[in-house]
Amino acid sequence: LLVMAKRPIPGRVKTRLCPPCTPHQASELAAAALADTLEAMRQTPAERRVLAIDDASGLTATGFDVLPQRGRGLGDRIAHAFLDTAATCHSPILQLGMDTPQINHHLLTTCLHQLHRDDVDAVLGPALDGGWWTLGLRDPHHAGVLRQVPMSTPRTGQLTAAALRALGLRVALLPVQRDVDTAADLPAVAHAAPRSRFAAAVNALQPQPANEVSA
Repeated sequence: LLVMAKRPIPGRVKTRLCPPCTPHQASELAAAALADTLEAMRQTPAERRVLAIDDASGLTATGFDVLPQRGRGLGDRIAHAFLDTAATCHSPILQLGMDTPQINHHLLTTCLHQLHRDDVDAVLGPALDGGWWTLGLRDPHHAGVLRQVPMSTPRTGQLTAAALRALGLRVALLPVQRDVDTAADLPAVAHAAPRSRFAAAVNALQPQPANEVSA
């Protein structure tokens, strides 16, 4: 299991939430989302768990190997993270970000089972905004194709699936999830995981950036 993350520093994470959130509120939401994601991964059986983060200096995470991200664009950083993870792990790799705190270990286990099927080379979890929330590869070298895929566009998911299939890979699609990108996403994602740290952080916002979410 591999998660790509940013250190939750005000002004550097979740800037699209501002306004209505302040940079500090946005960083608290990011920290809560990352904590929920790491917890779901800890509860998921896996050979290795890796946190690839933009600033790894002095950082530890229980149950995770912490690696610094390297590369220029997002696609390049993800490709490097796959290879760096594979350097000491020879299992298929499932990668996700910190934007879907509603995921749980049951879902992640299902995703891993799909990735281990004999008739599957890659799994891709589409996001409602047109991107993707998770990518699993049996061969980490295939992540290099992401360097040619435009990231953070309404067609990123579609283009990623097409690029993988152009390599001859058999791609299985996973359940669609909603990323946390803008304030409009906060109530829906919090509602999907009402007992999460993220939902608590959303409920603590004053004022609420959208409709109030009950815990």
